[in-house]
Amino acid sequence: MLATMPQDTDLPLTALRRRGFLAMAALGSGCAVNTDRDHSGDDAPLSAPLPRRPRLAWVLSSGGPRGFVHVGVLKALDELGVVPDLLVGASVGSMLAVLRAAGMTGLELERLALDLSPLSLARIANVFGGESERFSGAPVAEFIRDQLQDKVNSTRLEQLPIMVACVAQRIDGQRKTVAFNQGDAGLAVQASSAVEGQFTPVRIRGDRYVDADAYMPLPVRLARQMGAERVLAVDASAHEDRAPTGAGRYRNGDLRKRANTLPDARAANLTLHPDFGYWVSLSAEFRQRSIEAGYRDTMAQAARIKALHAG
Repeated sequence: MLATMPQDTDLPLTALRRRGFLAMAALGSGCAVNTDRDHSGDDAPLSAPLPRRPRLAWVLSSGGPRGFVHVGVLKALDELGVVPDLLVGASVGSMLAVLRAAGMTGLELERLALDLSPLSLARIANVFGGESERFSGAPVAEFIRDQLQDKVNSTRLEQLPIMVACVAQRIDGQRKTVAFNQGDAGLAVQASSAVEGQFTPVRIRGDRYVDADAYMPLPVRLARQMGAERVLAVDASAHEDRAPTGAGRYRNGDLRKRANTLPDARAANLTLHPDFGYWVSLSAEFRQRSIEAGYRDTMAQAARIKALHAG
């Protein structure tokens, strides 16, 4: 029997996974077919040199449900009238990066985030197989393609109005963090969001790719390698120094995440790290609170943000 969790329950992200968040996600979809097939056609994502050097990049971190904060940040940036040359996203950050690169406004992203059923973005896979991953992120790819077709009538990354890259981790052979910036946007976001050990890896051109959260959750240095001269980074991770009583069991995970995040946060010109509480959920109240915090904390840095974009 699939475990369930009340939608108004706030928990750390790891606890959401342990208590059945991913199992719930499978309720709305059928079984995936051939989840390990190799995507090697002309539309398969790849990492290629950018067509032009980006002066300024926005980098959106991983974060699972905490990624709703990106919506508030993007809404504020939209109101401030600033636009990047390049968007780079990891995991949930890749989804928001692609949608923003396609031209979605802050208000459109907010409406989408509040109307979205996050539990519809997965389906059961490999339940009886030998792999540990039990879910396919194929609905994520389908969702992204649908949104892009409606917005720009194209599903290819290189054809979006703003340059964008989806960060994923190659797990075959020599592990490598890559930034997909050409090919099928849906598949690139799916690979970027494939939580290792929970979602099936995405096989692209013979190699398997997963979420880079455990390796580079805030890929600022990767944006620099792509040529970005200035970087505004958005860190959706928890404020572990303000963890409440009872959160001690999750502290080691928080500290590992911080160790992976700090080098990139320091490499950015400006890092936004909105605080909207330690516990997370998929409830409408949590989503609204996250969006409001992202908007508020970004507007509080309006002068610095405008100066960064004016340089």
